[in-house]
Amino acid sequence: MTAQAQVTTPDPAPARLRAPVGRLLRAELRWIFRRPRTLVVLGLLTVLPVITGIAVNLTAGGGAAPATGGPGPDGPGGEPPIFVTMATSAFVLPLGSLMTLLMLLLPLTVAMAAGDALAGEQSHGALRGWLLAPVARGRLLVVKAVGVLVVALVAATLVVTSGFVTGLVLAGTDNLASMSGTELSVPEVLGRLAVAIAWATLYLMAVGAVALAISASTEHPMLVVVSVLGGLIVSGVLLQISALDWLHPYLLPQSLGSLVDLIRDPVATGDLGEGAFRALCYLVIGLSLAYARLTTRDG
Repeated sequence: MTAQAQVTTPDPAPARLRAPVGRLLRAELRWIFRRPRTLVVLGLLTVLPVITGIAVNLTAGGGAAPATGGPGPDGPGGEPPIFVTMATSAFVLPLGSLMTLLMLLLPLTVAMAAGDALAGEQSHGALRGWLLAPVARGRLLVVKAVGVLVVALVAATLVVTSGFVTGLVLAGTDNLASMSGTELSVPEVLGRLAVAIAWATLYLMAVGAVALAISASTEHPMLVVVSVLGGLIVSGVLLQISALDWLHPYLLPQSLGSLVDLIRDPVATGDLGEGAFRALCYLVIGLSLAYARLTTRDG
């Protein structure tokens, strides 16, 4: 009788353990919100609407003038100027503060977070550990992008919340009026403020995606901040040149003024939708460039 040879198959190689995405996200957010500069900037964003509300209220004579729909010297369509309405409406102050801070300080906050996410860790050698560890490049980018998204959402929410609370303290709930002079209920105001936060977060995430693409290509976080702010400033200048009207639809800050439509009644959604689509395009392009750079980066 011939002995049958026993065929043994080698044990499969043990799979590389991967850290759960949830744990990576918690670690990333913990790292972000423990940075002193992040806390300082968020604190400043919270205080600025309060200062704006007090200053505007004092300048307008304590908010004695009601926000009526009568013609104003500087307001389009017979609306009072936004400066006057901010002093007399707890609804307009948070949106006016958000529009102002979206021009520079809010993008600065997001650019700082994106610069620290990749370039900052690369300069300290921490990113090399990420790339050598069993963390795929796509998972790494997702974790960093979610961190920037949370910063954008928290920053926009703090500005709107601080402005709304300040407006309630200064003007009360009896005058939740739009720039058109229409009285709004508290749920209507909160709904419009939620839309403003969502729109601003998408806009800031588009800025953050571009910042992540730059951050993936350098080891200097300040270069990321300077590049992003420089691009926004140049875009703002180009928007003032009428000869470049053909270029304006491609510039990200083109739709910043559309937030004022939320203050009017009825709300015009055309410009808001166009701005959201533009920001989404920047978001996809920025994250795609960041992913392409990360996949070609040496560990």
